[in-house]
Amino acid sequence: MIQKKKSQSHDPYAPVAKNQLLAARLPMWRSKFIVLLVFGAFASLTGRAFWVQVVNQDFYVDQGQKRYQRTIELDATRGRIVDRNGSMLAVSLATYEIWASPKLIDEAAVAPLSRLLDLPLAELRRRLNGDKTFVLLKRQVDAETAGHLSKLGLAGITQIADSKRFYPEGESAAHVVGFTDIEDNGQEGIELAANEQLLGVPGQREVIRDRLGRVVSETRPLVPAQNGETIHLTIDRRIQQLAYAQLKEAVARHHAEAGSVVVLDARNGEILALANYPSFDPNDRARLTGRQLRNRAVVDTFEPGSTIKPVVVALSIDEGKVRPQSIIDTAPGWYRIGPAVIHDTSNHGAMSVAEAVQKSSNIALAKLALNLPAEKIWTKYQEYGLGLRPELTFPGVASGKVRPYKRWRPIEQATMAYGYGLSTSLLQIAQVYTAYAGDGTMHRVSLLRSGAGNVEQSADAGHAVTTPATARAIRSMLEMATGVGGTGRAATVEGYRIGGKTGTARKQVGATYAKNRYRALFVGMAPMSDPRLIVAVMIDDPAGKAFYGGTVAGPVFSGVTGGALQLLGVPPDAPAI
Repeated sequence: MIQKKKSQSHDPYAPVAKNQLLAARLPMWRSKFIVLLVFGAFASLTGRAFWVQVVNQDFYVDQGQKRYQRTIELDATRGRIVDRNGSMLAVSLATYEIWASPKLIDEAAVAPLSRLLDLPLAELRRRLNGDKTFVLLKRQVDAETAGHLSKLGLAGITQIADSKRFYPEGESAAHVVGFTDIEDNGQEGIELAANEQLLGVPGQREVIRDRLGRVVSETRPLVPAQNGETIHLTIDRRIQQLAYAQLKEAVARHHAEAGSVVVLDARNGEILALANYPSFDPNDRARLTGRQLRNRAVVDTFEPGSTIKPVVVALSIDEGKVRPQSIIDTAPGWYRIGPAVIHDTSNHGAMSVAEAVQKSSNIALAKLALNLPAEKIWTKYQEYGLGLRPELTFPGVASGKVRPYKRWRPIEQATMAYGYGLSTSLLQIAQVYTAYAGDGTMHRVSLLRSGAGNVEQSADAGHAVTTPATARAIRSMLEMATGVGGTGRAATVEGYRIGGKTGTARKQVGATYAKNRYRALFVGMAPMSDPRLIVAVMIDDPAGKAFYGGTVAGPVFSGVTGGALQLLGVPPDAPAI
């Protein structure tokens, strides 16, 4: 009997559910976890995007700009320094820095590069063999050398534009103009004093660069550099050269240690020349010493000797103590003040005040000084600027020294009148004589011309230190001192009437005065009919047979004054012989 099979389920999905290929192999919670992770990742990215683009946007924009945007500084050209006539005293020349990428330098190029840059071969190899990827080979290479280098077409060599200071007048004006360092910052002279005006203001250029450093566009308009100002000096280049040449020859002739010359415009105190020897070439300072660098006319102080005598004479006349014709007895050639004794070079006997200046009598000046209150003398010295720093835009200007009058003993009051016991610079002595060149008004010295944007104003109105009548009397005495019987005969200038005062001051070494060591001085003016120039000369420690101010410094005055008057076109005023 045939048995019927049991009926099977009629569920249509049953076979599918039993299919092993479609059966779930992982637990359901794992798939949900994956979905959750993906959602979290997208949420994190969304949060990060919000943080970067909204919350901290400025920071990331700035970081991005740093990688492609650059601000290039545009160098300002250092200003020029010119003399009163516009002649160049200091100017910047185009030069180049030479850099190298050592890995790109061919061995065959090393020797030609050494010759062209004037670098020792061993030194060049040392620089190229270092571990740096970019090295400086030489700075301030001139344009001609840089051009030859470009023609060689050497791989791995880069030229960067630079500048170098050049001084056309060389050693003659070195102490006035000064010099800059390799970074173009002033170190001495006017280069230092006017450094801020000379530097100028750098410009800017903002650019976008690609990954190779090439400029592809600019992001802002160019801000041009403001070049430094031109500094106009009162110096006359021609007179400066003349003064330096005369000084150098005199120092050599007398085997002296050093010397200085100051030339002023007698009408307003402008410095026409300021020369020192020894000097240096500011274009080549490889072997520069401190002795060469000292601007002696401005920074050195010393006892001025007899060149200061006109001050006490003028004061005595103004106070009504004497007249130019008043007689002073200087016999027997020496004068005792307490335990000290003052001497003249010889016994001049009874002489007038004018003759006392002519023959440079220490005894006469001592008697004049002791006939005045010490406070009066001290106050008058202050009015002349003695013991006070000249108002000059220049580094290292010395003030000199005048001791307080309350501490003067009688002998010190006496020696003050003929230049011992106080100290001045040569520039200060020249400034004093501006009072006698005109109507008794002393003009302060100046080095920067007015009306050219400079910080110092020249053509100073000055201040009265004596009367016009006394100033005329002093001029007459100074002219006598350079005439027959005077101590300054060697200072005469052909064709011109001159006046001046000699000085021979013993040098102080330690606490005592050295034997046979002197400073020879001469300060004078010309032409006497209408003084145009004041010239002060100092020769330090002449070692030859001559050492007096008249014989050593006088001829320098003559050469400088005669040449300068002709350069300025001043007509002669001496009567024809």
